[in-house]
Amino acid sequence: MTARYKIALHRSDEGVAVSVPGLPGCWSQGKDEDEAIENIRDAIEAYVAVADEQLEGAEVREIEVVI
Repeated sequence: MTARYKIALHRSDEGVAVSVPGLPGCWSQGKDEDEAIENIRDAIEAYVAVADEQLEGAEVREIEVVI
C-alpha cells in the first residue's frame, strides 16, 4: 500500500527535524534533509504499524474522503 503524508521540515544548526502533522507525535531528524526524510519514512512505517496493532480484534472499515 502506498500513502502520502505532508511533512514539515525544521532546520537548525544541528540538522533537520521533520514532523508529520497528520500523525501526532511522529517526528524524526537527520544531519541533512535527505537523511531526515529517509528517517521520517521509517518513523511513519513504525507509527502506522503500531496503529494497525491497536485495531486487532476490532471491526474495521475504511472510508475515502476528498479534501
